Amino acid sequence: MNALAFFDTNVLVYADDAGSATKQKRAIELFSEHLRQGTAVLSLQVLQEYFVAATRKFGVLADVAQRKVEIFSRAKVVRFDSHDVVAAIEFHRLTQISFWDALIVHAARISGSSILFSEDFSSGAMLAGVRVVNPFSS
Repeated sequence: MNALAFFDTNVLVYADDAGSATKQKRAIELFSEHLRQGTAVLSLQVLQEYFVAATRKFGVLADVAQRKVEIFSRAKVVRFDSHDVVAAIEFHRLTQISFWDALIVHAARISGSSILFSEDFSSGAMLAGVRVVNPFSS
């Protein structure tokens, strides 16, 4: 497990979803393993989206969600510049995926990740040179 792996927000949010125990366990184990290996990658966008989803959707207390963001931040974190926003807009225009998803794909690509763990794209698809893997599909 030495290839860099980018984690989309939806994977991290499942770590708080007690109503989906199988996905919760998988999300926790997968991220923990990549974090231990030094191969976990996120972006500032993912950290922000996680905080909002965890506190609004699952009722995670803000201080608990903050602590989780601090833990997630131990991964490699992609930070954007204005040229990255323009590149994501261009990818959005070319592919017709949402702008927010285009930012995720762009972050995965510029980080050097070979895998993008996400439920939002077709598993097995190649997007900008990054292979999408749905970690919850059998």
